[in-house]
Amino acid sequence: MSLTPFCSNFFLNRRDCLLALGSIGVSGAVAAQGVGASLPAAQSLPDELDRALRNKQALIVMVSLDGCVFCRQARQSHLSPMHRSGTVIVQVDMRSNQPVLDFAGKLTTHDQLTRLWKVSITPTLLFFGPGGKEVAERMEGAYLPDFYGPYLEERMATGRKAL
Repeated sequence: MSLTPFCSNFFLNRRDCLLALGSIGVSGAVAAQGVGASLPAAQSLPDELDRALRNKQALIVMVSLDGCVFCRQARQSHLSPMHRSGTVIVQVDMRSNQPVLDFAGKLTTHDQLTRLWKVSITPTLLFFGPGGKEVAERMEGAYLPDFYGPYLEERMATGRKAL
């Protein structure tokens, strides 16, 4: 199986890509592409932000790309369990024409949002607070598994402080 589809969104050479795939143990995930935890697709960012703010949290938006192994790994290992425990997380799919209401209440698409937000790497996590303003540094691309959770928690704490 070619690694090109999985690594083309990360500025990695073939050796680095192989090391990254091996280090996060995604060989099983590659074989079982259809299996995995999911997140709700963003439908109304104002409503989703309101729900997060009522919980005294920043809204976490994951920008994903169909077939992205690193996106799948982040969802399975961290984001889906957090979502199940009550953290408000939604997914925006790069290159998708799925409709969504932006923070101003205007109808747009997932793909148009990713372009507006200037997201070029998946996965990217964005942390939004009041008024749809980013309240923490983005998490862009793949992180080593041992560090993904601590970086995510740091961003969530920064987001909570900004509220």
